[in-house]
Amino acid sequence: MTLPPEFRNWFASKGWQPHPHQLALLETPGDSLLIAPTGGGKTLAGFLPSLVELRAGGGRKGSVHTLYVSPLKALTADIGRNLARPVAELGLPIRVEDRTGDTGATQRRRQRVDPPEILLTTPESLALMLSYPEAPAIFAGLRRVVLDELHALAESKRGDQLMLGLARLRSLSPAMRVTGLSATVEDPQALADFMAGAGPVTVHLADPGPDPDIAMLATEQPAPWAGGGGHYAVPEVLEAVRQARTTIIFINTRAQAELFFQALWAANVDNLPIGLHHGSLAREQRTRVEAAMAAGELRAVVATGSLDLGIDWGAVDLVIQVGAPKNVKRLVQRIGRANHRYNAPSMARIVPANRFEQIECVAALEAVRLRDLDGTPRGQGPLDVLCQHILLTACAAPFDADALWAEVRTAGPYRALCRADFDACLDFAATGGYALRAYDRWQRLMLRGGLWHLRDPRAAKLLRMNVGTIVEAEMVKVRLRGRGGTPLGEVEEDFAASLVPGDSFLIGGKVVRMDAMREMVIEVTPVPTRQPKIAVYSGVKLAMSTQLAHRVLALIGDPSRHDVLPPDTRDWLRLQAQVSRLPEPGVLLSESFPHAGLWHFALYGFAGRNALQTLGLLLTREMEGEGLGPLGFLMTDYALLIWSLDPVTAPERLLDSDRLRAGLGDWLGENAVMKRTFRNVATVAGLIHRNMPGNRKSGRQATFSSDILYDTLRKYDPGHLMLRITAGEAGRGLVDFGRIEEMLARSPRREHRMLDRVSPMAAPLLLEIGKVPIRGEGRDRLAQIEAAALMQAAGLEALG
Repeated sequence: MTLPPEFRNWFASKGWQPHPHQLALLETPGDSLLIAPTGGGKTLAGFLPSLVELRAGGGRKGSVHTLYVSPLKALTADIGRNLARPVAELGLPIRVEDRTGDTGATQRRRQRVDPPEILLTTPESLALMLSYPEAPAIFAGLRRVVLDELHALAESKRGDQLMLGLARLRSLSPAMRVTGLSATVEDPQALADFMAGAGPVTVHLADPGPDPDIAMLATEQPAPWAGGGGHYAVPEVLEAVRQARTTIIFINTRAQAELFFQALWAANVDNLPIGLHHGSLAREQRTRVEAAMAAGELRAVVATGSLDLGIDWGAVDLVIQVGAPKNVKRLVQRIGRANHRYNAPSMARIVPANRFEQIECVAALEAVRLRDLDGTPRGQGPLDVLCQHILLTACAAPFDADALWAEVRTAGPYRALCRADFDACLDFAATGGYALRAYDRWQRLMLRGGLWHLRDPRAAKLLRMNVGTIVEAEMVKVRLRGRGGTPLGEVEEDFAASLVPGDSFLIGGKVVRMDAMREMVIEVTPVPTRQPKIAVYSGVKLAMSTQLAHRVLALIGDPSRHDVLPPDTRDWLRLQAQVSRLPEPGVLLSESFPHAGLWHFALYGFAGRNALQTLGLLLTREMEGEGLGPLGFLMTDYALLIWSLDPVTAPERLLDSDRLRAGLGDWLGENAVMKRTFRNVATVAGLIHRNMPGNRKSGRQATFSSDILYDTLRKYDPGHLMLRITAGEAGRGLVDFGRIEEMLARSPRREHRMLDRVSPMAAPLLLEIGKVPIRGEGRDRLAQIEAAALMQAAGLEALG
């Protein structure tokens, strides 16, 4: 396929020249993956073959010709607007429609009998469409599938669900071709294998463009010793916003985004228009911010990962990352949001939140300049997603088990799926498993005439209501008081339960007072002068990637490279080398020292906060067994600190890998981490339903149900499929025990220092103990006095 003259004329009328990678996709006969930087015209490249085919009269009446799948509903809507222009200007007689959770019921029903030529959707909506009996007719003429932001989808179960959907689409329309679109990734071939069917995938690597203009933001005040807010840099951030046209300020967590936005507004004497955007804000508020950005009405927006992907705002010319990025690939993708134009360098500035993060930011900048991205190899496709897929397949029509197994194995993540695991998922979908098969509610499939059918066709409605792999946290909506009050967003149910009428909290950049709670909705009134509580938001904090952790450790351990660090950080590390020693690759450094009447044990593991949190739980258990009297611990991405009544003098015995793994098994059995993981797994697999006809279970109701099921299965069916999946997920996710073992394996030398005082590297950790966010002048002064005393004790008072 070549680009027809009318398309070349259309490009010329815009003053554009087709990029080589856009033309390459036209010439690729099979499946393809395009890796291109932000602003490189990836989306248009993905649609060009479809537009050319449809211009030539391709397509089949009553069937979708091209299916576009993206991870975000907002991105789907944006693509629809962008496609409308070439479709209209080229006079193409085609319809472009979206099918997401925001699509009206009338349009969704019509699409099942009269689908458009180009349909824009999300993984969840595709799974839902494939569960209807009309799916074979809707997709019989499907010729092309475009998968946008594939790198983001591949990082979660949403990607696994999508690949199972692709396997089904390939069965319905064997002639279809798939095009994956992705920003820069560390392993393009692994991503190609993820999206591949039975045939090969051609990988196209676009010109990565010029190196970005990226550096640390110079600030008058040095970064503080501890904390994660970055508020010390507010004056410089505001000045950078003044100098730019439009700025995105990325913050790693929703609570920190709220606080930083409030701090910016307090200092924004020029009343620059600045917005706030994160996933817990009301959809109406997010939409208003997105529209204002697109119209050029905002000078800046404070955002979390909610703006990591997709929407093309050409006016953005600066990105500021507040807090260490934790992941080089994420930083590169965020940088690409600035100067969303091909061959134009992106400008970004980084604000480390504390002294440790200064080192991490320097290491991340080095990795960006070397184009050395981090990533984690994907494992086999998760079985809870497969269980859901089996149930949804039965909703569409009866199926043959052998044929479905063969089909599933054409999906990249499930290529190595063994028949025993498939049969275990099928048995669970049919009966609930050994311990639950006596209960009618889990008897959902039956074998008749060699095919598996839904036992009760009415169950299809309930299964469709619970499609998806995103297990939402238990959230409560927040609205302004009064009939039809403006929605502000939502907070976690546990946080809502802690509020009483009269309490104030921060949401959407506003301080509000709780007036009442009715039917899972908090009614509030603005109270701008109150000191607020900080709303709790779900999700673990971002953990530093393994590759970035190795870079940070190598930088700290090599004094000859310290000249790249700020002067105060160089002096801090030099003093650490004098008092104790520096952490370095191959050596696991730990220290014991007295402070404030207690003994403290510091371990510099550089394994990420999730792994070090698990290690803290395991080590305190071991210390308890040895009578050392542990009282508590805290962790960062770099270090673990435990305080106790008696000192740790020989940590080698405590850090034995076999001993830790045995302790992990004992600890996990009764731990809340396992129960939370089980609830998520059981919800995805279809054992537990949050959405019911006529109502939705509250988070507490769902947790109560899942806890009963978890305890029942542990007692009567410990080998149950759901428990097996749960154990694997807990070990890889929140617990991250693999990184503990990796830390021990890469550090064959152990060195423990017994000190008579706080070491320089441990001093910032002590500032974190038991502290909550400090607000107000009096508390700030108190914190400064306490910090000064600690720094003096550690010999750091001369470093500022």
